[in-house]
Amino acid sequence: MSAVAEAFARAAGEGRAALVGYLPAGFPTVDGAIAAATAMAESGADVLEIGLPYSDPLIDGPVIQAAVHQALTGGTRVTDVLRTVEAVAGAGVPVLVMTYWNPVDHYGVSRFAADLAAAGGSGLITPDLTPEEAGPWLDASAEHGLDRVFLIAPSSTDERIELIAGACRGFVYVASLMGITGARDSVSGMAADLVGRARAHTGLPLAVGLGVRDGAQAAQVAEFADGVIVGSAFVQRLLAAPDLETGIAGVRDLAADLAAGVRPPARAAR
Repeated sequence: MSAVAEAFARAAGEGRAALVGYLPAGFPTVDGAIAAATAMAESGADVLEIGLPYSDPLIDGPVIQAAVHQALTGGTRVTDVLRTVEAVAGAGVPVLVMTYWNPVDHYGVSRFAADLAAAGGSGLITPDLTPEEAGPWLDASAEHGLDRVFLIAPSSTDERIELIAGACRGFVYVASLMGITGARDSVSGMAADLVGRARAHTGLPLAVGLGVRDGAQAAQVAEFADGVIVGSAFVQRLLAAPDLETGIAGVRDLAADLAAGVRPPARAAR
């Protein structure tokens, strides 16, 4: 069982959903991202996603786009991402890299897998990579014991869900809606239905992402999913802060609120 799978199993054993938090490497600086991600881990995140900044973020909304642009302008490179993974993994929380496929392919798939494993990383989330085109990554991840997390969407057919879930290791990323990332006023009504359909095709944990902004929404998602993924809301805390210290305090507060949300009394009593 991978470290990510163990984190989900531990959360399930406590009668709750796992909290998965996201921040891009290099934002607001490399060291600032490490400090903020570590704060998330210390405040209740069970798994962390470290984003690899990329110049063409296809599914990212304006909040994450702004952060990624700042990271790229600051000169963030793959080596900085790996350094961030190594530092954050040292906090005792499994770390996945969220990345589009082009940077990994350019770096070299086998080399990336080896370097990620050496840094203590747990695997990759690849939003634009399909299982049919993932042969080199499936081989490299198996060789180095890394998780591979693919996405299913409300448009996915049952046959597609089975194919994608079969290629996953660690958990399945359930995109709650069609569109770009970003915190929203309410949880998508499509999310629960998609999780229900997916359960018929896999025994892996199902974690819902795209749109959750606070503990109340996290509690809603935790009623039907095994994990709650939050990204834009964390990034916004850093973007809106006048300085890094204030931003990290905001990240800590949000992580604590979300951690409480995935632990509602009704679930804890079961």
